[in-house]
Amino acid sequence: MQNLVAVLPPSLRARMSPAELRRIGRFLLAGGFAAFVNWAARFPLNEIMPFSAAVLVAYGIGMVVGFFLYRLFVFEAREGDARAQLWKFVVVNLVGALEVWLLALAFVHWLAPAVGWTLWVEPIAHAAAIGIGAATSYVGHRLLTFRGM
Repeated sequence: MQNLVAVLPPSLRARMSPAELRRIGRFLLAGGFAAFVNWAARFPLNEIMPFSAAVLVAYGIGMVVGFFLYRLFVFEAREGDARAQLWKFVVVNLVGALEVWLLALAFVHWLAPAVGWTLWVEPIAHAAAIGIGAATSYVGHRLLTFRGM
């Protein structure tokens, strides 16, 4: 992890304390689990609704899992006002949901056809979109949802 920190701009590197690095590690683990729940939930949902709707509903399911994991294990915000955190969490995740939805659809309907990609397009596109959205979600939760934790 220290090697990754070394490539960051100096202003950002100065903020990467050992505690922040541990928080990022916990975020990746908790977020990875919530992302897996999000990704896996889309498969049964896709049986009863179109891909674009299934991506959004699955995101909501992963969001619920993520809130509790982030609140309890990542940002250790057990003592904070859960309702205020929840509203901020929802706002950050609405932006994240829009980002993931747009990226997944762009990958499926634009990128995949443009490069001739035909194998497992929807699952891979959805997973890639979730991964990209994770970075912006961390920043949003760190600076807004669980600020000061």
